[in-house]
Amino acid sequence: MPDARCARLSAREAAGAVAESFTEHRPAARPFPPDGPLGWSGYGESRERASARTGEEESVLYGTAVVGGRECVLVSFEFGFLGGSLGRSAGDRLEAAYALAGERRLPLVSLVATGGSRMQEGMIALIQLQRVARASSLLRSQGLPQIAVLRDPTTGGGWATVGAGADVVLALPGAQIGFAGSRVRPTGADPYAYTAEGQLAAGQIDAVVTPDELTGTLGRWLAALTVTGPAQAAQVPDALSAAELPETGWDAVEQARAAERPRAGAYLDAYFAHRLPLSGDRCGGRDPGMLCGVGLRDGQPVAYAAQCGTATRPAGYRTAARVIRLADRLGLPVLTLIDTPGAANDAEAERTGAGAAIADAFAAVAAARVPVTTLVIGEGGSGGALALASPDNTHVTADSYFSVIAPELAAAILKRGPDAVRSTAGQLRLRPQDLVELGVARSVVGPASPEG
Repeated sequence: MPDARCARLSAREAAGAVAESFTEHRPAARPFPPDGPLGWSGYGESRERASARTGEEESVLYGTAVVGGRECVLVSFEFGFLGGSLGRSAGDRLEAAYALAGERRLPLVSLVATGGSRMQEGMIALIQLQRVARASSLLRSQGLPQIAVLRDPTTGGGWATVGAGADVVLALPGAQIGFAGSRVRPTGADPYAYTAEGQLAAGQIDAVVTPDELTGTLGRWLAALTVTGPAQAAQVPDALSAAELPETGWDAVEQARAAERPRAGAYLDAYFAHRLPLSGDRCGGRDPGMLCGVGLRDGQPVAYAAQCGTATRPAGYRTAARVIRLADRLGLPVLTLIDTPGAANDAEAERTGAGAAIADAFAAVAAARVPVTTLVIGEGGSGGALALASPDNTHVTADSYFSVIAPELAAAILKRGPDAVRSTAGQLRLRPQDLVELGVARSVVGPASPEG
């Protein structure tokens, strides 16, 4: 399968490139005026030429498929048919595809390549976006996942509904992606912003996937988002260090801040056989200090949000909240790893909504109907850490601490000198064993046994 910068695949070629099998479905036909709903002169002839050139009757085809050994409903856009544009008949097919996924209780995978709404059908074309949004929302309410693969190009209303409205958004390298197509962008607009790579950097998509990796990636995502029973709480990870419990509060702080202490990436690698990243807050931001996604452990999917030891940015909290809500809707257990000195508090963090983002993370955890398991693996700095903590299933490692605020800042607030920081740390009772005694944490976890 060529990448997005090469000659475009037809809808059937794109479907055949990712699916082991594909059975096409068609909605019931309804009368269509010769030149469309607006009587646009020559529109009928344009449709006939597009059909002769592509062998398709519309810009969208759909049906049931097997991808990576998993059954799904597959939608594929035919860009050669009037630029993959959306009109009434395309809307009929998209609505029918979402309905089929709901009826069969199957995930929906969309291979998108579209230039937007069809000019020759005017507002009739544009209101198809409302139909698609409604159908997508209904499928979402049924607890069924939606995955979009953005081909070249994906612009206009197709990007703003089928594409950006999916739970997991993947893109092919070099694909042109944006609400504004190439002919309607402002003069001098940065072209990088309209690429798959630019949209990934801006937190709008989850991953750029090469054509060779696409089938395997889709198969893993379909496995990760398929739930077969009630969510069981994620197992608490084993500690990755053999640190002893600290004697003093300041000892706890120093152990948690040690450069050699294991970090979130190591914990996730040890915990999951495979993990699939979910990246970005869908508001223009990414936080490399927050790792989010869905992992497979013993064949079972677990959603995760893990802090990496840095001050967490607003984009990190929004991404975590997005993942927790997705897990809640699909019935996946959640694992959170806490390790942050606190929420980012610089001017840029305030401008980008630190307070609202932290509130959103608190709300996502509080509203979750699925079990949330938390392990504090390093620093637990104030509300910036607590926002991701389970209220009733939080555990700590021996080389961690959790505090209302860092001891240095606590001393400053209390108008104490630098020489009082260590004693203040003790007064805060932030050691792992203190947290268990206070009922904030359920246990101090240790490393796995040699046999385990």
